[in-house]
Amino acid sequence: MSNRVDILVPEFGHGLTDALVVEWLVSVGDDVERGDVVAVLETDKSSLDLVAEKSGTIADIVVAARSITTSGAVLYTLDEPR
Repeated sequence: MSNRVDILVPEFGHGLTDALVVEWLVSVGDDVERGDVVAVLETDKSSLDLVAEKSGTIADIVVAARSITTSGAVLYTLDEPR
């Protein structure tokens, strides 16, 4: 049995709220470990590797690559083992 968790776009600070999802390094169904790089995001100021906050299986990718998203929005969902 698993627990589905929404993973949110992080806060970037410096008044930045929007980010471009440059690319996903994982696909739905992939297992990730806490600390794995799952996506590359880009703000007006920098590019950053987004790391998994928790271990689990990617259940859904909510924001497609090459799309703009906002801090606090759901980025992807994770099935977390119980």
